[in-house]
Amino acid sequence: MSSHHLSTGRLNLSILRETGLRELLDCLNRCTGTKALVWDDQLIGPFGLISDYYFLKDHDVTKMYSLKPGSLPHSTVDSVVFLTRPKLSLMEVIADNVRKAELQSGPKKEYNIFFVPRKSLLCEKRLKTLGVYGTFTIIGECCIELFPFDNDLISMEMENSFKECHLENDMTSMFHVAKALMTIQALYGVIGSVYGKGKCAKHVYDLMVRMRREMANVEPQMTPQIDSLLLIDRNVDLLSPLATQLTYEGLIDEIHGIKHTIVQFPADKFSGNEEAGPQDLVSEPKKFTFNSGEKLYAEIRDCHINAVGPILSKKAKLITSQFEERHSMKTIGEMKLFVSKLPEMQSLKQSISNRKYIVKNSSTNNLIKDVVNTDRFRDAQIVEQEFLNGIDTDKVHPYIEACLAKKDSFIKILRLICMQSVTNSGLKPKILEYYKREILQTYGFRHLPTLENLEKVGLLTHQGSKIYSVVRKTLRTTVEECNEQSPRDIAYVHSGYAPLSVRLAQFLGRPGWRSIADILAMLPGPTLDETQQMHVGLRKRRGSGSSSQSSTDDQKVTIVFFLGGCTYAEIAALRFLSQLEDATTDYIIATTNVMNGTTFVKPLKEIE
Repeated sequence: MSSHHLSTGRLNLSILRETGLRELLDCLNRCTGTKALVWDDQLIGPFGLISDYYFLKDHDVTKMYSLKPGSLPHSTVDSVVFLTRPKLSLMEVIADNVRKAELQSGPKKEYNIFFVPRKSLLCEKRLKTLGVYGTFTIIGECCIELFPFDNDLISMEMENSFKECHLENDMTSMFHVAKALMTIQALYGVIGSVYGKGKCAKHVYDLMVRMRREMANVEPQMTPQIDSLLLIDRNVDLLSPLATQLTYEGLIDEIHGIKHTIVQFPADKFSGNEEAGPQDLVSEPKKFTFNSGEKLYAEIRDCHINAVGPILSKKAKLITSQFEERHSMKTIGEMKLFVSKLPEMQSLKQSISNRKYIVKNSSTNNLIKDVVNTDRFRDAQIVEQEFLNGIDTDKVHPYIEACLAKKDSFIKILRLICMQSVTNSGLKPKILEYYKREILQTYGFRHLPTLENLEKVGLLTHQGSKIYSVVRKTLRTTVEECNEQSPRDIAYVHSGYAPLSVRLAQFLGRPGWRSIADILAMLPGPTLDETQQMHVGLRKRRGSGSSSQSSTDDQKVTIVFFLGGCTYAEIAALRFLSQLEDATTDYIIATTNVMNGTTFVKPLKEIE
């Protein structure tokens, strides 16, 4: 499993992977003999980012199963090891597995359970109630909170953190965030400046202060590699996840879903690909890994979808001309040079072919262009752009009415209505009641709890003061002239709308939050501007280098931590800020989870 790309950014994030690998190895070494791993399905993907089959096999793991009700497959291993999140519902499944396994004939096995990332007293009590607690030899913790996705992106993969914090008032996930930040400080040094906005941001910082106090002078003494930390509560910017992402990576996530850097396309979608061989015509899905390990993908992932086609065409012409050069070679030296470059050229050619097929395929449906070019997509985009620009937000929208009449996708309608609510700073009582009535009559009264949930978290509210209008004009979250091919502003990621969360990060860098104090006061939750104490000798010294690298080193490193999830569009916008010619800050993105509008709204839905 290659992880070289993790070490190519300003922070060497391969250190995080190695730390997680050691933690997993410590857990495995505590269990005797050969092992069967029983995985909570939600952990398989994240753990795939730090480990692989061969590593586990080298450490006596001979069998692996998904955690599901019923009997475990018969095996001759010495130990059965459960890796699970601390969820009460999963304890029922584990208890069922253990009870039925104990009834099987053959040598007795040792049973162990490791909670990721922390044990839960409630889960332990449930195991006792179910009568299997004493069966386990080890009930431990596998304390892995952070999973490195790329050289500038870390996720905790806690998909329900927003719902838990803002709907259920359960701040456990924020405790895990604080612990994760303490791990980051242990590996990369104390972060001098901490900024934040929102209730969750304040809660995380208070936990960090308490944890540092409890450590009392046992912190590693190292020169900090991170200058500042920005904590952004998702509740501060509810609009950005609702807007359709229009970057290459963002649209793939919207349409197909990217899970732990992996996306699967149906095999039949590639049946017409000129690069496909007979073996590609079978029904196995085509898997792609999306990270900066592939140079072409790193170049196009954050581009607007309208800019990707021309880039790929240019690359294809270049690689064709390079292959044609072989006909004009006259010397052995020229031939050797061509042969040495051949593997890289062939790899790039295959990559270009796959990327072009994903973007431009017109013989099948459900790939990018076939979705983007439909009237259904265009009409929805027109409505979104109207809402984002404050147009027709104070009345029942005809497009939403038409979608309701056609019984269109429930999640799509929820996203649009919530977007209208947020951009209008709430809906008039008559309009809100109309939408509710139409939704319940069209999709069933069983969805009443969903509407109540949306109200509780602030996505669907009664009209209040015109906050959105003031924020939009003051922070320029909408831009009239947006160049999608050669962007000059982060607003390109939504064809004219700049994510508020990223705009706040941009203002923090320059000219500073003091210039927008009035706007910050209007946004929900407290504002943080704190300094963490550290030994004077450990503070970073700038401008001392005389090498060409010194200009890069003079750029500050800031971690932007999204509490409640972020989108690929927001990630692209932060990368854009890092790559500007006059950039003063390199951004590392950390988040409780990476999501799109569907995965943002869906957890609030009570009925599947």
